[in-house]
Amino acid sequence: MERICLLDLDGTLIDSAADIRDALNRLMARRGLPGFAMPEVHRMIGDGVAVLVRRALEARGQAFDPAALAKFVPDYEAHANEQTAPFAGVPEVLAELRREGWRLAVCTNKPVAAARLILEHLGLAPLVDALAGGDSFPVRKPDPGHLLGTLRLMGVTAEGSAPPGVVMVGDHANDIRSARGAGAAPVFAAWGYGLPEMADGAPVAASPADLPALLARIGGRD
Repeated sequence: MERICLLDLDGTLIDSAADIRDALNRLMARRGLPGFAMPEVHRMIGDGVAVLVRRALEARGQAFDPAALAKFVPDYEAHANEQTAPFAGVPEVLAELRREGWRLAVCTNKPVAAARLILEHLGLAPLVDALAGGDSFPVRKPDPGHLLGTLRLMGVTAEGSAPPGVVMVGDHANDIRSARGAGAAPVFAAWGYGLPEMADGAPVAASPADLPALLARIGGRD
């Protein structure tokens, strides 16, 4: 049985909140609005860039404006690697999983161009077989079609349900819901930005170092 681990990006593989916060705060400053503290930003991350910008504007009493999104995306991409870094142990764990025979892919709601830019800058791109962003398909997490589309990018037949041996690791409720909807085994990344209750009964990894043993125990199904 082929073993495949799909991984969320922000809050799971990388700590990107500081660069996201700074880009949001630059957007707010251009509009004469106050910026955000880190805990506020953590709660906004996970549903893609359009929802991120909408939540930021609504938090400041503003309606969503497509022009704000159009300015945010290139500004964020230009500064996406200033403070962003892998969580401690992530590169080593990804390398270990590959040695153990796992195929790895990133399945993120972040725009694919920004995700690729960060993975390449951090040296993580060679460790993954595929990358799917929030704009790679007509749907994104929590829609299970996002996970199934990522599997197809890997050359895996996934029509309606993931084959045995597929695990989805992420720190957000969207990761857990999309995994279950796609028939994959969910694992909650407790070191990330999501609230503990987002695990919703899924196996929990307290740190990246827990993943190899936990994934081996799950064996692709919970």
